[in-house]
Amino acid sequence: MGIIEILLIAIGLSMDAFAVSIGKGLSVSKIRLSHALKVGLWFGGFQALMPLIGYFLGSTFASAIASIDHWVAFILLTIIGFNMIREAMSSGCEKIDACFSAKSMFILAVATSIDALAAGVTFSFTQVDIWQTIAIIGVTTFVFSVLGLKIGNLFGCRYKKNAEFVGGAILIIIGLKILIEHF
Repeated sequence: MGIIEILLIAIGLSMDAFAVSIGKGLSVSKIRLSHALKVGLWFGGFQALMPLIGYFLGSTFASAIASIDHWVAFILLTIIGFNMIREAMSSGCEKIDACFSAKSMFILAVATSIDALAAGVTFSFTQVDIWQTIAIIGVTTFVFSVLGLKIGNLFGCRYKKNAEFVGGAILIIIGLKILIEHF
């Protein structure tokens, strides 16, 4: 898997955190540097940690499912992608509370990075440098989360649905690419 595919996956995975960050931006009247750092570090950190966990879990079972690994990667990325698109189509502009406490951010960070865990499993079936990959995912999510915070504060929910939809579509396309490359 090349750097472009990894960057596209990073963008796709970061869209949930981006959407939640938009909600966080809506919840505060003035963004402080501490808000941006908390959102970026919590979301970026968990988006990097979860694929690493998924990678090691997938590596444990990789030899047992080597003959169907491309199907597993395709199915997982497609499910994640369709779920993101479904959420984009059904979600309105719900306001997220203005709390930036560790407990609140932990819950949001875990919730927005579950799909990254599944993506990490797919990385164990492909040729990737996992450390470079999680660094790209973490930094990308950090940047998109901080941008989402600012966008939410300035513009509201206008871009939330589009971000989730695009993120889902990117993951489905990458899943198809993995499947097609195998044949």
